Amino acid sequence: FRRMRAGEFPEGARVLRAKIDMASGNINMRDPVLYRILHAAHPRTGEDWCIYPTYDFAHGQSDAIEGVTHSLCTLEFEDHRPLYDWLIERLPVPMVPRQYEFSRLNLSHTVLSKRRLTQLVEEGRVDGWDDPRMPTICGLRRRGVPPEAIRDFVGLLAISKTSDNLVEQAMLDHAVRERLNKSAPRRFGVLRPLTLTIQIYPEGEGEVFDALNNPEDPAAGTRQVRFGRTLYVEADDFMEDPPRKYFRLAPGREVRLRYGYLVTCREAVKDASGAVTELRCTYDPETRGGQAPDGRKVRGALHWVSAEDSVEAEVRLFGSLFTKPIPGADGGEMWDDLNPESRTVLSGCRLEPGLADATPGGTVQFERQGYFCPDPVSTPARPVFNRTVGLRDSWARQQSREARKG
Repeated sequence: FRRMRAGEFPEGARVLRAKIDMASGNINMRDPVLYRILHAAHPRTGEDWCIYPTYDFAHGQSDAIEGVTHSLCTLEFEDHRPLYDWLIERLPVPMVPRQYEFSRLNLSHTVLSKRRLTQLVEEGRVDGWDDPRMPTICGLRRRGVPPEAIRDFVGLLAISKTSDNLVEQAMLDHAVRERLNKSAPRRFGVLRPLTLTIQIYPEGEGEVFDALNNPEDPAAGTRQVRFGRTLYVEADDFMEDPPRKYFRLAPGREVRLRYGYLVTCREAVKDASGAVTELRCTYDPETRGGQAPDGRKVRGALHWVSAEDSVEAEVRLFGSLFTKPIPGADGGEMWDDLNPESRTVLSGCRLEPGLADATPGGTVQFERQGYFCPDPVSTPARPVFNRTVGLRDSWARQQSREARKG
């Protein structure tokens, strides 16, 4: 061993082993290797050493030296525990730690293995470790997931010793929504803009409305949003021939513009390809704030932004990294299950003007859309937002139920 330490042997020529029991039913107890030769520079000690301990030899000693009482490991270390205990009993350590095993966290539609994550990065299948689709701390941070939501999510889980447990991605999304619902300020953002013109609204004039910053937090106060003759609404909020239980804009239908007026669609203008490019509407000037003096009720309430002062932005929508809950579980390559639609980039989105100055790290709710945060590349001249998590969409759920019935 002294000659190994002195560097007299090449790599692989000698090892130091513990003499235990070559007939043991546990392969880890069959005279395991404790030290091996490695002629390589160490990040901290340089070339002072050319022999290095194995993980099993160092594990228990490190725990004892650092004062670890309960060494928590994943299930693959269960067969290593007898060696852990054997070494602790025979080495001059300052205390006696104990090893306990539990099942690792398996999250659906992604991978948590460091080896697999490294492959994703090195093979260029994602845009680095902080890609918002990655389940890494820096990836979650870039996507706008607050650390409190991660702790909430872990707190919802039970400790298990079964190796086949799988936690649905939806549980993490739920924890994120619950946390952000209480803290995120509300703003208007139109992702797929459709021009809405109020024909009888005076040209060149405008007004402002007070809008709540967060209905869950009265102390958050209000902000002012500008209203005018020409607005942008979501293209998905209009249908020419709406089905039953669709309460958004349609020809002849009246809806409420959040904090604004009741408007009625009178005409849909189309381009040469037949796509709707503009909605021409009327409004009821007696319904300022969204309430009708005659007490009539409307079912739809839409968000909007002013065409005059809204800012253009890029918005990135992220979905699951893989299409299958357990990538590669069908026997094929894990990469076969990569989701080609895991990222959608929308350009030409229109946002409230104040969002141009939003800084990374602050997540906001685009009303009726979801939670979004500025990307590190975002600037006031070119705002870029990443979707953290979407809201639950009642119309989408209705469509899904009807599709299942069909």
